[in-house]
Order: sequence, then structure tokens, then C-alpha cells
Amino acid sequence: MTTATLLFLPPDEAAPWRWWRVAGDAVVDEGEGLPAPDDAAVVAVAPADAVTLHWADLPARSPAQAMAAARIVVGDATAVPAHDLHVAVGRDAAGGERAVAVVAPDRMAGWLARLAAEGIDPAAIVPAPLLLPAPEEGHVRADLAGQSVVRGRTSGWADEARLTDLVTAGTAPETLPRDVVHAAAAASLAALPLDLRQGPFARRTRRAIDWPLVRRLAAMAALILLLTLAIDVVRIARYSFGADAIEARADTIARQGLARGAAAGEGDAGRMLAARLSSLRGPGAGFSATAAAVYQVVQASPGAEVTGLQFEPNGTMRVSLSAASEVEANAVKARLERAGFAVTASVFQSANGRLTGDLTVAP
Repeated sequence: MTTATLLFLPPDEAAPWRWWRVAGDAVVDEGEGLPAPDDAAVVAVAPADAVTLHWADLPARSPAQAMAAARIVVGDATAVPAHDLHVAVGRDAAGGERAVAVVAPDRMAGWLARLAAEGIDPAAIVPAPLLLPAPEEGHVRADLAGQSVVRGRTSGWADEARLTDLVTAGTAPETLPRDVVHAAAAASLAALPLDLRQGPFARRTRRAIDWPLVRRLAAMAALILLLTLAIDVVRIARYSFGADAIEARADTIARQGLARGAAAGEGDAGRMLAARLSSLRGPGAGFSATAAAVYQVVQASPGAEVTGLQFEPNGTMRVSLSAASEVEANAVKARLERAGFAVTASVFQSANGRLTGDLTVAP
């Protein structure tokens, strides 16, 4: 059931407002002035003399294509450039021509401003002639809230004697009864043939918040966060378990290197293995590593030979060296220093054509 209020825009500011209350397929109330506010939608009716109507066969592929074609039609029919006018396209009629309305943009802006000043935001603005039924042939005339309007099958205008006679070729339009006009106006509200509120004058609708959708999105976001956290927790747990496994394996290997019976306790196997290794190799770099470095350097010096070794508890090694010359002794000392040791030389003495002395080699 259609319930709405038809609010007729006055042709000029001096004329009064008029309205019809429509319920179902009939006009149930009407009055002068502004209607009392209620929950019914308000559809403004533009004066017939302010809107020029055309009919044209427009493409139905998209609203943009229909509007472009309508502007071409309007441009061919008016002296004013189409881009300086407000053009609105009517509903796509199956197999028929579509209505095209042309109105000055300042008139549209003025109507909306007056309505807004009264606290009214109309759901649509329809030209007055389109409230009348389209006749199969000829023209019909009716009084719409004090405005005399004429409509043909593909025409509509404000009734003026000379203009009407010119358009109808002197044939008087059929005057519609009041009940027929009311029924036609009510029927037009079910599917408005044309709404002037298009393009820059389209009604701005507030989008309601879809709370169920918001809750679903929030739940999905929380689930994503929980999954991300779970992934991080699992990754951390895997790293922790892996580190524990590696530590346990290292401890097992370390205990295998300890002396029998030493691994039976609950001590730190790594520390015990390091202590055993230190005791085996000696302090510092160890006896083996230090002795190997000394003999490698001495072997590279043909005129030098080791006459004695003494490994001290602090990790230093005392090397008794015999060299053919002072140059040879200095060369041995320099090579040991390049091998990464700190070398201290004693005073070398000459006897039987050779130099003898001690080198203290430390890590």
C-alpha cells in the first residue's frame, strides 16, 4: 500500500502551498499550506510551467548512456546549451519512448532551499503533467491543486489558452474528472515516471550501519588475531623444544667425553668437559698447540734448533734455543709472534760459534 504526500510547489512565492495525502490508490485528504509532519514520504510536484518535457527513444544499457543521449536531444531542441540546464531522464518504458525533463538549475536549487527551510527533504520531485494519465490519442486536461495542466501521449505543459490551441490544433483537450485525476496521481506514486532529483540534485541517503555485519567482521578480526597469536605461540614452542633438544643432545655428547664415573652426577657436563680438556691440554693454548707452533717455526729456520722445552703451570713455554747467528734467533722470535704468541727473549750468549738463550712463549 502506497502512502505519501504530494506537495505542490507554488508557481511563484505569492501563491499558497497545497498538498494531497495519498493512501493506496486514492487521495484521502488535501489542504492548503504545508502538511502536518508524519511518517509518510513527501513527493514534491514541480509547476508545469517551470519544466519542459520531451519524449525520446533512449538507450537502456546504462543511466550514463541514457543521460548522454538525452542531452543531445535537449541540445537539438533548445537554444541554451544542454550543460547549462538540469536534465533528468524518466523510467525505461518497455518498447516506448522515455520522458526527458529540462529545468533551470537555479529553479531546482530554489525549490530545494524553500523545502529545506520548512524542514522538508522530498523523496522525489515530479513534473506536474506526469501525474495525469497518458491518453491513447489526443490530449487531456485537469486541475492539479489550482494549476491547470494539459498532457498528451508524448507531451505535457501548463494550460495556456493560446499555447494549448496551438499545440492541439484547436481541438479542445478532454477534461478529466476529479476522481480520475486522483486515481492517476496515486497510481503514479507506485512507479514515478520521472524524478527531477538526479545528478547534482540527487537525494543524499544516509547509509545505515549494518550492525550484524559489523559484529561478524569484528568476530573475524578477533579470530584472525587469535590465529596469528596461536601461530606465534606454536613457533615459539617449537623453537623452545628444539633448543631444549639440542641442549640435551649436547649434554649427552659432553658426558660421553668425560671420564667414566664423572658423568654420573647432575653437574654441568659442558663445564666439566671444558675443565677436563683444560687439564689434558694444559693451561693457555696447551702444551701440544704451543710445542707444535714452536717446532714448526724452528724447522723453518735451518740454522736454529731446540735444545730444551719447559711448560710452565701458567701456560707459558720456556724454549732453549741454539742459533747460528743473532739474525737467526731474531727470525725465530718474529715468526712465533706472527703465529699469535707473545715472545720474550733472554740474553743470548756466544759459545763455540753459536748463540744460545731462552725464549718465553705465551698465548
